[in-house]
Amino acid sequence: MSGETAAGMPDMSGVQYVEVSAERAGQRLDNFLLGQLKGLPRPHVYRILRTGEVRVNGRRAKPDYRIQAGDRVRLPPLQRAATIEPTAPPAGLMGEIAGRILYEDDHLLAVNKPAGLAVHAGTGVAYGLIDVLRALRPHFPELNLVHRLDRGTSGCLVVAKTRADLLMLNRAFADRACGKVYMALTAGHWAQARTIVRQALDVAHREQGERSVRVDAERGQAAVSRFQEIERFPGSSLVRVEIDTGRTHQIRVHAAAAGHVLAGDDRYGNHDFNRQMARMGLRRMFLHAAELVLPLADGKPLRFKAPLPEDLARVLTALRAGEAAP
Repeated sequence: MSGETAAGMPDMSGVQYVEVSAERAGQRLDNFLLGQLKGLPRPHVYRILRTGEVRVNGRRAKPDYRIQAGDRVRLPPLQRAATIEPTAPPAGLMGEIAGRILYEDDHLLAVNKPAGLAVHAGTGVAYGLIDVLRALRPHFPELNLVHRLDRGTSGCLVVAKTRADLLMLNRAFADRACGKVYMALTAGHWAQARTIVRQALDVAHREQGERSVRVDAERGQAAVSRFQEIERFPGSSLVRVEIDTGRTHQIRVHAAAAGHVLAGDDRYGNHDFNRQMARMGLRRMFLHAAELVLPLADGKPLRFKAPLPEDLARVLTALRAGEAAP
């Protein structure tokens, strides 16, 4: 058995140990590994985490673990990375995403994410939105997600260009200084035009082996969603949703807890309602990140808007006409 060596130095087996600097403190482990193991595709990062080839302070760690200054990270032999060719995103997808960029400056990039595209690669997913953006902006090697959207959700998403920008924007999100507005189609009619849902969410809950968020006042994290009914249809309502927090599946779980599941939600939704909405042409979950407001140092907000996608707009047209989509 080979012994550990000084931080950043390989041992006789090719294993390397890296001590986390104060500058990297707070970074997700998977993103840290991507920077350390150059050329290793993200799916392989998840694989070596699952198999325990990567360890933090001698223990297994999850991809979303936030590394701390002084953490000792065990890296597998670097030559493994060199033998794996990263999967380049298709040219057609890169062209589509390039046309979806809403705003860009020296610090950040805002994009209108299409539904069906994961934000990052993972098990069974060769590339995600961040991988496409990194391919489009290779001169920004630290390009990173500031927040996330579910794979089935479309709309505004922000990416930081440097580590310093990422930390600044992460603080803004943590301090709830950012405004986030979604459009959603829900079952039934809301009793009040405006409804505030304040229910803690347990995002670590697992059901039948899969992660499934649930309301849990004791173990959950605080979460607030503000629903405003915009338009009524027979058996459904279009709502505007503002969230003060950004918990996993927050809007979906809060809507279900209020008795108004999201249309097309195959996890927390209703099968009969989804089938009715499918007859109106809905082919995915009706949830769209329509607007995002970020605070700036000079006090002026930076506002991004993403119009409702054509597939969701067609569903509303069919609902207004009271006719099933062709």
